[in-house]
Amino acid sequence: MFEEFGFETLTAPQAVVWFALALGLAFGALAQITRFCLRRALVGEDRKQAAGVWLTALAVAVLGTQAAVAQGWIDFGDHRFMAADMPALAIVVGGLMFGVGMVLTRGCISRLTVLTASGNLRALTVVVIFAITAHAALKGVLSPLRTTLGSVTLPVDSAALPGNPLIWTVVIAAAALLFALRSGNRPVMLALAALIGLLVPLGWVGTGFLLYDDFDPIAMESLAFTSTMTESLFFTVASTAIPAGFGVGLVGGVLLGGLAAALLSGGFRWQSFSTPAETGRYLAGGALMGFGGVIAGGCTVGAGLSGIPTLSMAAILAVAAMAVGALATNRALNAVPAARPHPAE
Repeated sequence: MFEEFGFETLTAPQAVVWFALALGLAFGALAQITRFCLRRALVGEDRKQAAGVWLTALAVAVLGTQAAVAQGWIDFGDHRFMAADMPALAIVVGGLMFGVGMVLTRGCISRLTVLTASGNLRALTVVVIFAITAHAALKGVLSPLRTTLGSVTLPVDSAALPGNPLIWTVVIAAAALLFALRSGNRPVMLALAALIGLLVPLGWVGTGFLLYDDFDPIAMESLAFTSTMTESLFFTVASTAIPAGFGVGLVGGVLLGGLAAALLSGGFRWQSFSTPAETGRYLAGGALMGFGGVIAGGCTVGAGLSGIPTLSMAAILAVAAMAVGALATNRALNAVPAARPHPAE
């Protein structure tokens, strides 16, 4: 499809950086305004409203993604979410670790990336630790542990949810929207959340159809913050040796979009750690999310907002494990008053 646009100065791998930058700008600005975060939806003080925002985005992402599949624009048959041998142990362990980490750091990695752009140095520290740990799990000292956990697989007849995809699409979207409409959010907030959800099928179609080039192929990707963070880290330290890709454009766009929204709304302010104990908790949480996100197959956005719309059982299992880890950790912290985190962002 890409060659039909008649570009003479851009290749598909180059064009995808600009495409990802645009996606990131939109996500960063919208996520800053809506405070989009699965952790808030699970354990935040305003969890009902936060869940309404998250589920609205999910409903639109599911409907849009499956509509694109039905049109024949994209196909997830060869995608990693649809691997026939599901690494169930890695997914569950990774999901639990990620859930623990996002409660310790008071935000999932997507939320912390946006907060970094608003001057939050705690979030910046976690993002750096997350990226380093994730890279170590993919290509460094933690990779043997990753491969060991990933070797325990569960053979499945189909990696997608069984039955008619249309039925699952309607059920998931209808249930999510029903809760969202009863969440007490203003219509404008749900509309902004819907725009976040629309970015997911836009990402899949953009990389898997519009920018598809037989002679210079690129990976089909959408919103995600695990693989993109590792790519951004590698590019940052070796930009003269490797070209920028989708991940660099996406992360850069999120930071710019979040910064613009924070400055325009008056929400930019410098923040840092208050105690050594808080610093230690955030460092531990960042490392847990980094390793957990890799072995689970993605974060709350990569496996959740972008993964669930593929109707992948692996993605749903990962998000379920993240939710269990977050809820259990929040309960444990609340049982020890001295260890309670500060109020949610």
